[in-house]
Amino acid sequence: MGANASSAIDSTQNGLSNPLSKSKKLEDIPEACVALVLSYLNPPEICMMARINRAFHAASSADFIWESKLPSNYKYILEKLLGLSVTGMRKKDIFAKLTRFNSFDGGTKEIWIDRNNGGVCLAICSKGMRITGIDDRRYWNYISTDESRFQTVAYLQQMWWLEVDGDLEFQFPVGTYSLFFRLQLGRVTKRLGRRVCNSDHVHGWDIKPAQFQLTTSNNERAISRCYLDNVGTWIHHHVGDFVVEDPTIMTKIRFSLTQIDCTHTKGGLCVDSVLVCPISLAEVLRSSDSLIVTK
Repeated sequence: MGANASSAIDSTQNGLSNPLSKSKKLEDIPEACVALVLSYLNPPEICMMARINRAFHAASSADFIWESKLPSNYKYILEKLLGLSVTGMRKKDIFAKLTRFNSFDGGTKEIWIDRNNGGVCLAICSKGMRITGIDDRRYWNYISTDESRFQTVAYLQQMWWLEVDGDLEFQFPVGTYSLFFRLQLGRVTKRLGRRVCNSDHVHGWDIKPAQFQLTTSNNERAISRCYLDNVGTWIHHHVGDFVVEDPTIMTKIRFSLTQIDCTHTKGGLCVDSVLVCPISLAEVLRSSDSLIVTK
């Protein structure tokens, strides 16, 4: 072994190339091998690895990497909901497009996918729901606010009968999904650059609980009740969960918020939106409301 090492040194000293002395660099790894390794990472990790060098950057654009990160219904989302063609689009560009908030149905709904796992999320604004008495300004008003992704919320001043409902028909990927109502008690304004909550109209929510309900076309049903007490704070109220087993068919969901005990009035409620997301994101929602609000 010592003789071999001495021979290698002598060869180097004589100006001869020594294959043992050459060190491999990251640039020498075949692009296909790099792409295969990247396919096991999540999207943020892939983007981080793409900054290492040109070889990694080129490998990170491989279609087979990003197709595995896209939801199974990505063609349906692009072509049927957003009116776009997937022809000629790189899978990386499709993923980037879908991670942004994309509005549809006249701007009353938005869809996006989670940057980490490609989970499909949808939001329906208050204008996309049916609200009893919404056309009577004595009871309801639409108010502008930068605290909503839709820039507008429905505000209840006072009413005996609260009924808000809506529906959504969508081709969901396989999985379990959660549905939330995003609500707040009190009307928030800005005063001298500070957030101020006016709670003058807030009343009646501590007498009887509000009822939330969810039903689906595959006969799943969930009902939950709670007293509303979140003055000045946006809360995602969990309505229930539903399971999608067949991604090739449309799933129709119906949801509602009611408080129809007419023995007392209630008021001061802001209704922002309904959110549908994979159950894996539900815990994140409960701990960080800003995750969903920030655009």
